[in-house]
Amino acid sequence: MLKANIEKAFNEQINAEIYSAYLYMSMAAWFQGQQLNGFAHWMKVQAQEEMTHALRFYNFIHERGGKVTLKAIKAPEISWATPLAVFEAVLKHEHLVTSLINKLVSLARKEEDYAAENFLQWFVKEQVEEEASAEDVIGKVKLVDQTPGGMFMLDKDLAARVFTMPIDVVI
Repeated sequence: MLKANIEKAFNEQINAEIYSAYLYMSMAAWFQGQQLNGFAHWMKVQAQEEMTHALRFYNFIHERGGKVTLKAIKAPEISWATPLAVFEAVLKHEHLVTSLINKLVSLARKEEDYAAENFLQWFVKEQVEEEASAEDVIGKVKLVDQTPGGMFMLDKDLAARVFTMPIDVVI
């Protein structure tokens, strides 16, 4: 049985994960407006990943006999100055998500909910990957920023990203 405070915190995390997807879709829309469709594609894949994260929490709450409570998603930012500014915002957002996951781990430990703590370890590892991925693109954008044709090549590279639905996520 899921304790009420963990259920509430996990429901809040569902909201945060869906907001992340919404934010990345907003970034995709901005990139498409800039004719950077590869960057937009990268963000759409990121949005899909965030939705699977929300589904993991959704499924876990139900598996533990809890109740999923969905709330309004706040509107994301819609405009950025440069592609670099977008990815700096991605990294800042992923740092926030990492802090939210860490707080959930602390809560699970405090409540001695070992199943929840075990479940959250996947997210701890995932956040390391999320931050590294954003930092990688930031580094590439900085490298090509003043190079003629560099942004075109990076756009083409980012278009190759593929979303694979995790086999352990039930829709």
